[in-house]
Parts: sequence; structure tokens; C-alpha cells
Amino acid sequence: MSLSVAFLIEHPRELRTLNTQTRFGAGIVLLVAASMTLTACGGDSNSGSDSKDTIKGAESSSAPAPDTASRSSTPMDDGIDRPEVKLPADVKNVFEDGKTGDPKKDAVLADSERGLNAIDEAITSGSTKRPALKFYVKEMALLSALEYIKSYYDAGVTFTGSTRYYNRKVTFLKDGSAVVNYCSDQTNSSSVNKKTGKVKKNEPGPGNFGYYTDTLTKNKLGVWQMTKAISTKGTKEREKCQA
Repeated sequence: MSLSVAFLIEHPRELRTLNTQTRFGAGIVLLVAASMTLTACGGDSNSGSDSKDTIKGAESSSAPAPDTASRSSTPMDDGIDRPEVKLPADVKNVFEDGKTGDPKKDAVLADSERGLNAIDEAITSGSTKRPALKFYVKEMALLSALEYIKSYYDAGVTFTGSTRYYNRKVTFLKDGSAVVNYCSDQTNSSSVNKKTGKVKKNEPGPGNFGYYTDTLTKNKLGVWQMTKAISTKGTKEREKCQA
């Protein structure tokens, strides 16, 4: 279910942590949205064009898009015409464990990274119409991501700083899809009030850590698209990420 906008404004440092835990959950809001809009987001679409995969109010933010700088640490030599992902110069996502020695797993991890960056691009740019979002994220993961992005717009906040993604592991399923498990550490990520520019730093603690399980499927172009994403709030999983 959606978090209270009032709570997010009052406790801006909690926004990135709490929403990261719930952004890909199959809550009531997302299930209702899925029944209304899932038709348009299936298949092998790799386009950033408009479709019915929208949540009312998430199309764009009233705030202007920030000045952005290109940022990509993943290889672009696979021959796929990919949309550029841009994040502000003050936002950095650090992805570890990108090289496993297995080219197939490395390709999954690279597109997983691009998908997470695309979601952050939609938040920081103030627009869900950025082409990378629907290029890398679809189906239930897209609906959940749109709800997550909208919560930032509604609260009038964005974020700055660095988020670390680590302990990333890939498992292939019999149906050909891939599951990526990973941790995140948002200790060095802060919330920013768009109207005032005030920055509220995250305080150290277990709330800054998250454990996630994403499912990715490969489309006809060879892009691994995120289709499902689950966050685990349990103490054991968080302890794994803090070890």
C-alpha cells in the first residue's frame, strides 16, 4: 500500500528506505492497478513510448528536471540500441559484483543495473516518460515502480548522495528467466525537499539496508527486463546485508 505523503514530508530521510522496501511489493494498490493496466505492459516491448502502464499522477512531476549528467558503468558493446540513462551529478549508484566470469550472468547484472538506474532517473528527472524506464522494466515490476516514483512526486522530494548495491547473485530458472538477489546500503543517500532545497541526511542504522529479489526475462532484442521485484523486510535478510 502507498505510504502516507504527510509522513514522508515529515520524515524525508525515511522516504528512500521505506519506499525501497515497498516499491516492488504486490500490495492492494498495485494489484488493482494491474487488473486495469497489465494488458499493455506484457510481451517483448522495449520501447519507451507511452502505453497504458501508468498510474494517475505519476506521468510527471511539477518540479523541473534537474541538470543531469550521463552515468553508466555497464558495457554497451552488445549491439543493442539502448536509451541513455541520465542521473544528476550528485546522485551515484555503486554496483558491485558485476563481473562473475559468466558472460550470461554478467549480461543479466548489467541490465539489472540499468533498470535500477532508470527508475532513479524517473524520480530525479521528474518524469516517468524517460525512455529507459519501460525499456528495462515491465509488467508488475513496472506498475510497482510507477507507484514508487509517484510517492516521491506526491511528497515533493527527491534524493542525493550514493547508494551501494552489493552481494549480487544470479540464478537461472527452468523457464529461462533469471533471478537476481542483492543488498542495498543507503547510508550515504539523503532526501531533498524540492521546494526548499533542504537536505536531510539518513542516520546510521539497520533501516538503511535492504534485501531484494528481482526476476528478469530476456526479450527478443536480448534485453533482460525486470518483470517482478520483491523486497524482504525480515531481520535475517537485513543482517546478511550488514555482515
